[in-house]
Amino acid sequence: MSEGWKLISDQKISESTIHRLSHYYRALAAVEKENFETISSKELAKRESLTPAQVRKDLSFFGSFGTRGLGYPVKELKDKIARILGISRTWKVALIGVGNMGSALVSYKEFSRQGFKIKLLFDNDQRKIGSNHKGLLVHDTKDLEKELKEQKIEMVVLAVPATGAQSMVDRVVQCGIKAILNFAPIKLKVPEDVFTRTENMAMELEYLSFSLVNLLKKSERKKG
Repeated sequence: MSEGWKLISDQKISESTIHRLSHYYRALAAVEKENFETISSKELAKRESLTPAQVRKDLSFFGSFGTRGLGYPVKELKDKIARILGISRTWKVALIGVGNMGSALVSYKEFSRQGFKIKLLFDNDQRKIGSNHKGLLVHDTKDLEKELKEQKIEMVVLAVPATGAQSMVDRVVQCGIKAILNFAPIKLKVPEDVFTRTENMAMELEYLSFSLVNLLKKSERKKG
């Protein structure tokens, strides 16, 4: 590990811990805008509906932060979490698939604010290839390997139909890409050293609909 932090042990960090670090980062950014110089684990936990013990445990994986009785220096902790999450630098990103989803992702300003710079766009639609899409040229997917290597792309965002997702990922992996954010509704098969995250908004809505249905059932039982 580098940039001033290291794991305290060889223990694997859970996905939930990493997600909470992202939440801590955003909470600290908000607190910094409110001109707070320090924050206690109790206050940070309260903002994220957690316990102070959970906050301290999550941070303890990466070292010692703050001073007992004084809390955490807001800017210092925010900057350290940024380094832990890898967002204190710029990552070169390529987006494959400039349909409705892909187009929306290109416009998503949070990517660039967090250091994820979309450098390349790809599509196989001849009507889109060669066009200027929000300041970026849309490349033909036939040129995928060449462009990924020349531009030294480090991450890929996949916004293509499920039918073509796996074959596209196979090509991306062959180029040495180790990080893929997938919006296709399919589970991708990749080597162990390639990291993927799949965002399925339909499934998230299904979770919400399940929750609402069960809330209504509980309400009906109480009335009965």
